[in-house]
Amino acid sequence: MELDAALILLFILTGLGAGIIDAIAGGGGMITLPVLLISGMSPVEALATNKLQGSFGTFAASLYFIRKKLIDLTQMKLMIACTFVGAVTGTVLVQQLDTHLLASIMPLLLMLIALYFMLSKQIGDTEKTRKITDGLFAFVFTTAIGFYDGFFGPGTGTFFALAFVSLLGFSMARATAHTKILNFTSNVAALIFFAIGGNIIWLAGFIMAAGQLLGGQIGAQLVVTHGTKLIRPLVVIVTLTMSAKLLFDQYQHSAGSWLEPLLSFIP
Repeated sequence: MELDAALILLFILTGLGAGIIDAIAGGGGMITLPVLLISGMSPVEALATNKLQGSFGTFAASLYFIRKKLIDLTQMKLMIACTFVGAVTGTVLVQQLDTHLLASIMPLLLMLIALYFMLSKQIGDTEKTRKITDGLFAFVFTTAIGFYDGFFGPGTGTFFALAFVSLLGFSMARATAHTKILNFTSNVAALIFFAIGGNIIWLAGFIMAAGQLLGGQIGAQLVVTHGTKLIRPLVVIVTLTMSAKLLFDQYQHSAGSWLEPLLSFIP
């Protein structure tokens, strides 16, 4: 594809905005995917290129959180490994199965999560009592969420954050920091398979990644300085927006299926 100056600027600014949102609440793909699609990419190319540019944003945010000592990678080795295995499994399986059922369920789940973040008194800047061990958390929950990201994707960061807060008792800022590490892991796992399939538009992805690198650092800094008062409302807004988008996509699909037989009679 050909990239003119206007499209390059659009890619950089889109990556910047998405990187900030992703670092704080996740859901940056809602911004980047439509832009990649309108640039002329096929849906598969847009998804693959989105994983490439998104990996840079989660890497930048992760690096910032590590430097601020909100994350100890040695304690996350098992979580990272399980997330990677889950994401690879999901990426392979999605090519064999229909995701329609999952797409139908997701808006409701995301709405319930938004309500949890709005109403739960457990979410705050202080640590709570953990409910399960790190090993159980890794083998069951990070594997499952990693699988979901490889298989479907929307809301992955929200699911990770919810698991860290509700099961390990993390503060919201610490949960967000750990979520970025696992998001980066699942992104890389999916990226490997997209690269093998030859579906990535590398130049466009790297240009958008330049904005993601800066946006990821800015968003991570806002998490550290503003904590729950910034993360909580943004998670709710992003989650509800994702729910609305999924419902709208389903409506368009069902409307198209309904109209197709009628339109076939029109000369």
